[in-house]
Amino acid sequence: MHIPAYAHDVIRAAVLINMPTSRQVGGLHCRLCNEPFGADRAAVPLGPTPTSGLFGCRPCLTRLITRARRDRDAALAYDAERARAELASWRVVSDRHFAQLTSVRQAAEAVAGLVRSDDIEVSGVAWLLVSLESAYTWLPDAPNPPPSVDSADRPAQDEAFRLDLAMMTAREAVANRLAYHLLNETAPLEPEMCEEFECPEGCSGRHDSTHIDCGPDAIFDDLANYGIAVEQPEHDPFSPWIASMSGKTDVTRKHARFQDIEEQAVPVLMRSGITSDDTDTLLSAAAVGLVVDAWREGPLDALRAAGDGPSDGEILAQSVDLYRRARAALANAQTDGPAALLAFAAVASDVDLPWAGGTRFALRAMSGSTAEFVQHVNDQVSFTVEMMRERGWHAGLLHRAASAALKAPNHFGMPGWPSAVTIAMERLALLDRSSVLKAPADLALDETSLLEAPDSLGTDVLNWISRHVSLGW
Repeated sequence: MHIPAYAHDVIRAAVLINMPTSRQVGGLHCRLCNEPFGADRAAVPLGPTPTSGLFGCRPCLTRLITRARRDRDAALAYDAERARAELASWRVVSDRHFAQLTSVRQAAEAVAGLVRSDDIEVSGVAWLLVSLESAYTWLPDAPNPPPSVDSADRPAQDEAFRLDLAMMTAREAVANRLAYHLLNETAPLEPEMCEEFECPEGCSGRHDSTHIDCGPDAIFDDLANYGIAVEQPEHDPFSPWIASMSGKTDVTRKHARFQDIEEQAVPVLMRSGITSDDTDTLLSAAAVGLVVDAWREGPLDALRAAGDGPSDGEILAQSVDLYRRARAALANAQTDGPAALLAFAAVASDVDLPWAGGTRFALRAMSGSTAEFVQHVNDQVSFTVEMMRERGWHAGLLHRAASAALKAPNHFGMPGWPSAVTIAMERLALLDRSSVLKAPADLALDETSLLEAPDSLGTDVLNWISRHVSLGW
């Protein structure tokens, strides 16, 4: 006879209710009803082995199994009903906690957005942070679910994580706003800067900073002034100014510390055959770097991708023309001061100016917005102006020349340009130019012009050359 597992406990309790008799131990009587076994009452072994121990009859065992099944079903029904009640109660608690987290998260996101705008005074910013932190502190701990409910409340856990991120963002925005407000309020007046910054009438002479880069090591020196020594980490070479050239540094930082320019730039320049004491070559490379950083990269790439954007030949011709202007402005900056670079910025950011190379193209004719392009040019030039003011004319040349050595080592004005022209003309000589539309007819003349004044060839020729070889970029 098969005895199901759910009936084992009920049968065991009935068997062990009192001491068995000798006839029950001997397997002569049923341990449950004490009736003798016979032809009409077979013995069912209850263990410990099939031939020894205690025995029960089928009617008794059937009755006990039936009772155990009824008890089991009743317990399951009760547990299910209790689980449903606990789940319904838990959902109310969980939803309320989720709503509390969501409300504070939304408040934190709103604070971060409001603090970054100019629609609120600094005192209001401080009170916003205090009230936000109070709301965050008053949030109750996450409730514990009953045993019948899965302990992993994923929606609430995810919302709590999002809340923590929102709080960090809000705290960062508030700290940034308050720190720069305090620095700007305690900064000395600089009325002599108003003319350069084109300040409106009535400017107090205090020019607010929105971001200051002290470099990776200043914090350790600052802490040392308070008697706290922290070991400085080692940095990858060139990381500070490479970050600035790649756009990770805001070029409008007026009080930035330009550290170790000579030490970092000289090895890079040497790879391109430029030495820091060769002023003429350094000046040319710096002009290329200024054109690359301020004009060629950044927003111009987005404008170029538009359907009505400039062609490769137009960009090459204009970059050569701007190189000459940048070189002249940088040379003038040595005697007339860094403000001489504003002449280059005025031309490079002029969206109405027709480009060089005989084209009629001008940025104003494009469908896309050019405001970001103009701002980028002015910011990059301002960065070099500030660098020259703080570290000198030579340091400004080193910074932009190193940028050219990394980004455009073979551009017009760089030592690598003659080699690039030679390689390009060798490849063009292998083409059957008679069958190519607008192919240059005089290869020797083209090589001379391309070497000394590429923009004089015109954008049609430069476009044809650019389609077959790579020049400068």
